[in-house]
Amino acid sequence: MGQPQHLYIHIPFCHHRCCYCDFVTYAGMEDRIEAYVAAVCRELAMLAQIGHGTPACFRAPLRPSIFFGGGTPSLLSPAQIERIIATAEQVLPLADAEISLEVNPGSFLGTGLREQGRTARHYFGKLAQMGINRLSLGVQTLHDPTLRVIGRQHTAMEARQCYDAARRVGFAQISLDMMFGLPGQTLAQWQADLEEIIAWQPEHLSVYSLILEERAPLYQQVAQGALALPDDDTSAMMYEMTLEQLATAGYVGYEISNWARIDSVAGLDTRCQHNLAYWLNSDYLAAGAAAHGHIFPARYANLAQIDTYIAEVSANRRPVETWVHLNQADGCAETMMMGLRLHTGVRYDHFQQRCGCALDAVYGGVLERLVAQGLLERDEHAVWLTYRGRMIGNQVFMQFLESGSKGSMAIPLRDSA
Repeated sequence: MGQPQHLYIHIPFCHHRCCYCDFVTYAGMEDRIEAYVAAVCRELAMLAQIGHGTPACFRAPLRPSIFFGGGTPSLLSPAQIERIIATAEQVLPLADAEISLEVNPGSFLGTGLREQGRTARHYFGKLAQMGINRLSLGVQTLHDPTLRVIGRQHTAMEARQCYDAARRVGFAQISLDMMFGLPGQTLAQWQADLEEIIAWQPEHLSVYSLILEERAPLYQQVAQGALALPDDDTSAMMYEMTLEQLATAGYVGYEISNWARIDSVAGLDTRCQHNLAYWLNSDYLAAGAAAHGHIFPARYANLAQIDTYIAEVSANRRPVETWVHLNQADGCAETMMMGLRLHTGVRYDHFQQRCGCALDAVYGGVLERLVAQGLLERDEHAVWLTYRGRMIGNQVFMQFLESGSKGSMAIPLRDSA
């Protein structure tokens, strides 16, 4: 118990909006960045006061963390990021913190940027100097025609150059975001992607299946027959290929979509501490337009529109748009739905500590049914998804939501790796 040790900062700006994206991002509004950075710093100052007075926040045994997500955080200048970090130090201790920043390789393209000296190597060098110690590169795929189809502005070669630049300045924690099930993607293409990124030897990989969101342009293109996605069987084979090849390469699949280098003997653990906080249902603060936070006993979401957010903070008001109070049933359901994403599942002692009650007392019947269906396994310490359970994880998670919650949750469906 204690003060929140995790902070998410949303940077909603993009040069260009990818056609599959359904996140709260805005293209063509770079002229607002400076005012936005000032507003984020003001909000962090408010959170410092609130956070220090928050009683009984749940803290999982993790390192403190800050995660810059978006959008495209790498559109901010090093000086702007440094100002935010300096203000964030009022909110949580940074001495041993994991500080992650999402990077779009397209942030460094174009002669104008190069003429300004905004090369990837120079940029990453500045980030390392200010204490950022983990990068999450949005590669998605290394097949150039598919990158163009989904609206990415970089090429495979430029993604590799971006990765190499981060290595040259000394980054020892680099995660790659990859996607499968993309339009026109074949098994052979995905296998080639896996082989190449394994050869890069990143410390961490986040690998997601494409999810069509109704508000994204890609949804309409597929619905109208202009583009075709791999069928369910092919996507399942892509996921199985991912499991096999990453395991062979020495990566540990510690969560449904995330892999890391873990060696307890050597003291190596490259799991994302920030996302582990989500999956362990820890409390965390959030700042920025559309940012979501979780402070017991409630979740909150900030105003989504950039100008409205800036105006609210400038008037010295917290920019919270929604505040959802959670009851004990909500907390129990969240702990199961998030925790079962982890390879190790939900430990009974963690559930007891987080929820104040025994797991079997709440979900004994549900667990018995799901174990009988081959979707869960359990021992004397924990319960976890089987391979078949991971394949239909959302259906399993809904069993816990329907069993006890009254539907007041606002679970963040996106993680930050």
